[in-house]
Amino acid sequence: MKNRIRELREEKGITQEQLGAMVGTSRQAINAIETEKFEPSIWLAYDISKVFDCPIEEVFLFEESQRKSRADSSRGDSNGNKKYSIL
Repeated sequence: MKNRIRELREEKGITQEQLGAMVGTSRQAINAIETEKFEPSIWLAYDISKVFDCPIEEVFLFEESQRKSRADSSRGDSNGNKKYSIL
């Protein structure tokens, strides 16, 4: 999932380590989220958005992913057709 964490963090003048401390995680986790190697839990995403005083949708850019999630897999009918879509 794409995000604006680095941009917002630099605007606020805080390091990955400082952001991690503010939301209760490590610098390495913040780095992995920034570089899109890891997707945060909804709770961590919420906490990060609160640090930047932004709606979660302004921090995390929820675009259609090429990767099929477990949730998407479970939404199909017996022919593999989606019953409904998200956003």
